[in-house]
Amino acid sequence: MAFTHLHELIRMANERGVSIAQLMLDVESEQTGRSKEEILERMARQFDVMEEAVRRGTREPVMTRSGITGGDGHRLFAHLMGGGTLVHPDTLRATAYALAVSEVNAGMGRIVATPTAGSAGILPGVLVAALDSGRYRREDLVMALLTAAALGLVIANSASISGAAGGCQAEVGSATAMAAGALVELAGGTPEQVGHAVGLALKNSLGLVCDPVGGLVEIPCIVRNGLHAITAMTAADMALAGVRSVIPPDEVIAVMHEIGKDMPVSLRETGIGGLAGTPTGRALRHKVFGERAARRNAGAGRPGEQGRSGEQGRAGEQGRAGEYGRSGQPGRPGEQGRSGEYGWPPEQVRAVAPCRENGEDAVAGDVGGGRGGVERGDRT
Repeated sequence: MAFTHLHELIRMANERGVSIAQLMLDVESEQTGRSKEEILERMARQFDVMEEAVRRGTREPVMTRSGITGGDGHRLFAHLMGGGTLVHPDTLRATAYALAVSEVNAGMGRIVATPTAGSAGILPGVLVAALDSGRYRREDLVMALLTAAALGLVIANSASISGAAGGCQAEVGSATAMAAGALVELAGGTPEQVGHAVGLALKNSLGLVCDPVGGLVEIPCIVRNGLHAITAMTAADMALAGVRSVIPPDEVIAVMHEIGKDMPVSLRETGIGGLAGTPTGRALRHKVFGERAARRNAGAGRPGEQGRSGEQGRAGEQGRAGEYGRSGQPGRPGEQGRSGEYGWPPEQVRAVAPCRENGEDAVAGDVGGGRGGVERGDRT
């Protein structure tokens, strides 16, 4: 997919006199040879998966496999249904939905990576909340997914959507920007307003580190998804009101990439620094992985010693390909031996792409970059 800069995406939409979602649909059909009806059907199936995760995580407590967190989506949803909340219930609903999806992911459930599994709650949270508001048709939400996909492609192709490469700003920050832009177009905003929403949302995430406790996509990932759903909604309303990103959105995306490269390895998905390195973070890691893992974590990053983050990557192993097809970096002692999770070359990154799940055809393609869109928590 050719989208590498937001100003080019906006210019193409204006020249054709279409929305960004329609431009994405047209280009996807042109480049894949698939009919627009088939693409929309696949995106509709992705939205179905998103909604299923939302309903499951709010209907009942979903505990993570580690047992260290879970049930917060259900808890917050019950709280808002009881009335008397400080935040308006419609806004809080999006937060509860984002928490729910993230917990389904951590509980080895079925989600859509938007653009990654670690940031998979934000876009479903705001879009399913929009559906439940009664203001939009289901087909409108499917088109909003295409808007988000186009924005995610720009970020993936010009910067990064990998926490291991750019910190949490590259995952949760990118998802927040995608959700904000999608909401603007859903509400009838212009392509320029979509761009400003991306800039406003992403600049509020700059510098956000990736510090998962125990190397697990749970703490603080789940709560960050919930809170950034509100950020996405606020950024969208700001853009619709005429608030502009003084720093052009493309420059915001570029500086996110630069900040990510400047981040120490301990704050890029290694489970070593930040919250993961606090006494409580280390204790939780010990609780989940046991004495052996705790000893390895204590020696992480020292020359000549082996270390691991989570259950993958020994010192010196070759890193796997990054988020959007960059070659992996050799593993350093004590850090993950991979540079990202979902690597495909840029030319293969599409809004939809074929994959298989449990022997049957499954909806595929991240919404906005990365690998197969329908992710399962029990992936290997």
